[in-house]
Amino acid sequence: MKKNMKKNIRVGMVLMVTIGCLSMISPGKKLYDFKANTLEGKPFDLASLKGKKVLVVNTASKCGFTPQYKELEELYKTYGGDKFTIIGFPANNFGSQEPGSNSEIKEFCTKNYGVTFPMMEKISVKGDDMAPLYKWLTSKAENGVLDAPVQWNFQKFMVDENGQVVDVAMSKELPNCDKIVNWIKKTH
Repeated sequence: MKKNMKKNIRVGMVLMVTIGCLSMISPGKKLYDFKANTLEGKPFDLASLKGKKVLVVNTASKCGFTPQYKELEELYKTYGGDKFTIIGFPANNFGSQEPGSNSEIKEFCTKNYGVTFPMMEKISVKGDDMAPLYKWLTSKAENGVLDAPVQWNFQKFMVDENGQVVDVAMSKELPNCDKIVNWIKKTH
């Protein structure tokens, strides 16, 4: 009887340690736990994206990388739909390269690049006023996968169909690079 009791205690302890370790690598939050507002000021619940791969991009209108809006739109037109989408978050954190209001940003994106993918209102992607979504995207302690502080405009976070961060593409990597396209095409 004592032998079985000791064995059960050992098994229980192993299970507790295993569950504890799994909870450390499995983050509590997902993309779906966040909300944003569109450029028009309408609430946008990111939970509406369940089941889609999502490319989250911080954007700016007066940056050397601004022409990436064109590639982002092409990527969205090619792959966007039930399985994939792009969400743009204008930010003025780097060299004051997004000084415009939300309505000015919308006009710029539409007029110059024909942007049809969802664009959210301007936020901060670093610093003391960093948006909660970007705290999650950039911190392994929050997302359970990687630390990826935003280095510049047009950094692209890849979020899978389950709302988990899986990778990041830096600003210099074009939206239509193999890394991103192969990720979009990959099925589980």
